[in-house]
Amino acid sequence: MNDVIVIGAGPTGCTASKLLADSGYSVLLLERMRLPRYKSCSGCLIKKTMDLVRQYYHTEVPLDVACQPAENKGMVFIDDNGKEYVFPQPGLNVWRSHFDYWLAQKAVESGVTLWDNSPAISCEQDEEKTVVKIGGEHESTESAKYVIDCEGVTGSIKRTVLGCSTKHIYTYQTFNEGSIDLDYQYFYAFLQPEFSEYDAWFNVKDNQLVMGVAVKNAKNTAKYYDAFVRYMKKQYNLSIIKQTKEDRWLMPHVRPGCQIDYAKGRVFFAGETAGWLNPMGEGISCGMESAFHLVQALIENFNNPTFIESEYRKKASSLHEYMMKQWSFTGSMTKTFTEMHYV
Repeated sequence: MNDVIVIGAGPTGCTASKLLADSGYSVLLLERMRLPRYKSCSGCLIKKTMDLVRQYYHTEVPLDVACQPAENKGMVFIDDNGKEYVFPQPGLNVWRSHFDYWLAQKAVESGVTLWDNSPAISCEQDEEKTVVKIGGEHESTESAKYVIDCEGVTGSIKRTVLGCSTKHIYTYQTFNEGSIDLDYQYFYAFLQPEFSEYDAWFNVKDNQLVMGVAVKNAKNTAKYYDAFVRYMKKQYNLSIIKQTKEDRWLMPHVRPGCQIDYAKGRVFFAGETAGWLNPMGEGISCGMESAFHLVQALIENFNNPTFIESEYRKKASSLHEYMMKQWSFTGSMTKTFTEMHYV
């Protein structure tokens, strides 16, 4: 029997797996997709994320996971009135397929058993263990003392364990050949409500212009995206020669109070699965940090499962406060997120 089964080999799952293995625990890491797998994401590693990589992985993020321009200078927020707020900080522009695969390899180097192309189908638990039914390449049934679910909002384990579904935000983005009068080394978030029901964004990856919108109702995607493109053409001289790719994805709909689902019995949640997500969809840093706090709580109380959830909550309280402050600040800038602003 494994000590822990971790579901999802993104930054959250890889970090949880590696930290547990580094402390001597036997860990089975499951990933439903074949690695390296593509992930729809800006791929902008902020300074905090890079600092966490140094802390948890004891090395720098290698440049071979980056795309061009590799250096990210920070973020630019555009409020309801079109006013720009520039937040400069050093970062790295990466492909998530490369970055996540590198993290998974580091976890394996620490002793983690990694099974990709192996989705977790179901999870049952009793007072002594959890049992995970696995499909795909490693079709089997595996047992562990605990399960950590890091599969994101598109996974099924949390829904079956908690018996409820997570409200989603739908994202749509395109990759385009063309030009625009914006600094390619910044990530731009447009908060004007006429362009999205959440936010719209622009960044560059390997000279591809990436533009996207997030909506609460998928039926409204085309309307908002077309309005956003028209604005970018008028405001920043956007010129599209050819669209090369489009992505559709889901992310959690964070509500006032930033509710986090920590655990149910011997199944624990971290990263986006739990609800950890900063504004503009920045989930890598809080995913990794939530994994760290959960692992510390689990290690300290490995033979006392009753105390793990409360210790996880306690250790992650500063992270939750930080997340709420980030959302409150965003709520002060735009009507779209007014409900998130608190005094």
